Amino acid sequence: MKTTGTDRIFVGAVYTILAVCTLAVLLPFLYVVLVSFATKHEVLSRGFFLFPQEWTLNSYQFLFREHNFLKAFQNSLWITFVGTIINMVLTSLMAYALAKRWLVGRKTINLLVLFTMLFNGGIIPTYLIVNSLHLLDSYWSIWLTAAIAPFHLIVMRSFFQSFPVELEESSRIDGCGELRLFWNIVVPLSMPAIATFTLFYMVQNWNTFFNALIYINDSDKWPLQVYLRQMLIESADSSMSLDIEGFEYGPPVKMATVVATALPLLVVYPFLQKYFNKGMLLGSVKG
Repeated sequence: MKTTGTDRIFVGAVYTILAVCTLAVLLPFLYVVLVSFATKHEVLSRGFFLFPQEWTLNSYQFLFREHNFLKAFQNSLWITFVGTIINMVLTSLMAYALAKRWLVGRKTINLLVLFTMLFNGGIIPTYLIVNSLHLLDSYWSIWLTAAIAPFHLIVMRSFFQSFPVELEESSRIDGCGELRLFWNIVVPLSMPAIATFTLFYMVQNWNTFFNALIYINDSDKWPLQVYLRQMLIESADSSMSLDIEGFEYGPPVKMATVVATALPLLVVYPFLQKYFNKGMLLGSVKG
């Protein structure tokens, strides 16, 4: 197809805008990563820079010797692992049930799910419920209060509704019950959607902050995001409660903590990316 001067100008403008947007996203992250390899003296003396004059791993060495960081990292891994399993089991089972048109009360339940997307009980009533159930300082307060995301449930329900009825009928003829049909037939065919929402729930659980801040008072149970918040709001230094050697690496240690916080998701995402677009599109064809 022959392109005109106007077309080339339009394409050039589009690429320019995309390049500017890409730089706006990458530069802050690149700054955080590179500053984590600098010294505290260079950060305070040079101000803004991208490439350190003196490269060092002292911040990471100090960080991974810090007991509170390692404990918070371990807590986040546990919260993410167990929480994602709970999220996916409850969401997929409920979505599969709501996908059945013969389910009694299906419309009412769907309306209630939709209602929770617009309204919720609020912070104080939720806190009172968690407290009355004696779940404070327990990870169950995090897992149960965010067990099912209504949007994910609706999209997954739509995905299950796209399955041909003939597939279900043939499975029943072969003697499959509901649970066996779900586990042996539906789950293997739903891997794109399952992988997509597993990624969503992993991000949600890994980034758990507000619920942990409200319900977890024991600092030994804090996830990584709360630990990072405590580090960043310290006015003196991120390592002020630690030894004097760590005190020298204040700003770079903060940047190293941010990098370590984001790194696990950056590592996992490429393995699930191939399912991402397919899972979202399949689940959103029908509403």
